[in-house]
Amino acid sequence: MKTEWKISPYLYILPAFILLFAFRLVPIVMSFVVSFFEWGLQGSGKCIAFENYAKILVDELFWKSMLNTLWFVVLVVPASIIFSMLFAVLLNQIKRLSGFFRTIYFIPYVTSLVAVSIVWKIIFNEQTGLANTFLNLIGIEAQKWLSEPTGIFQLMAGSIGITLPEWAAGPSQALFAIVIMTVWKGLGYNTIIYLAGLQNIPKTYYEAAEVDGAGKLKQFFSLTVPLVSPTTFYVLIMTTIVSFQAFAQVYLMTDKGSPLNTTKLIVFYIYEKGFDTLEMGYASAVALILFIIILGLTILQRRLERHVNY
Repeated sequence: MKTEWKISPYLYILPAFILLFAFRLVPIVMSFVVSFFEWGLQGSGKCIAFENYAKILVDELFWKSMLNTLWFVVLVVPASIIFSMLFAVLLNQIKRLSGFFRTIYFIPYVTSLVAVSIVWKIIFNEQTGLANTFLNLIGIEAQKWLSEPTGIFQLMAGSIGITLPEWAAGPSQALFAIVIMTVWKGLGYNTIIYLAGLQNIPKTYYEAAEVDGAGKLKQFFSLTVPLVSPTTFYVLIMTTIVSFQAFAQVYLMTDKGSPLNTTKLIVFYIYEKGFDTLEMGYASAVALILFIIILGLTILQRRLERHVNY
């Protein structure tokens, strides 16, 4: 039987393919090529093979930025999952004005990241910010927030007279402030995703659990958490990728990763190398390393899919 070849389906996907090819595939390939050159904004220089990658190994600021990024991801991802799930469970119990409350939670996500970053920078202002005003009301001394390079674990331990080694001090308070803003910004989206997952769980499961004498807490850990695991899996992957790519909040809330480079995340470091010092080749090499890290983590997370209850 002869199959008739039709061009019309390909014409439908052609615009999307052109955009992906021009703005995704070509830049990725070019970034890989540029990473082997001493490349400035005005054009290519000499080919230096793997010198850019060798430079990464001894670049202390790269490793500092990577450590900051790992702390950022380790704090943002679990907090986003936990708070989003809890708020989704609470919203799922609301019967009246449910649409209003869902809209309220979703507004931060659709608000410009630039606007949100500026507002939170004002909130964390040392003299007039709402954060310190609230702390003063409950009897806690004002914090430096975005200008404090000391690790948050050291700050907590120091309040009771304990000095931690440098490796255990944790991320700076300035970075922790950015973590708070980032979790708040993405909370609405993840909450709505979890809410959709919760509403797909048959109510008969909870009715049967109540008949068996299971309380609300038991139902949450034995029914809700396992049954929304596909949603958790999705939120885990997407939040991890987005967290590794964080940039605007660092650029807008701190001065070039200050204090003492403790808020300099890896994407901001790539931006500095590419557009401040005009080392496009080196910036491309760092970007490729970041791509490999995100790809590896995504593949690793995909292996966790066997624990997901579909």
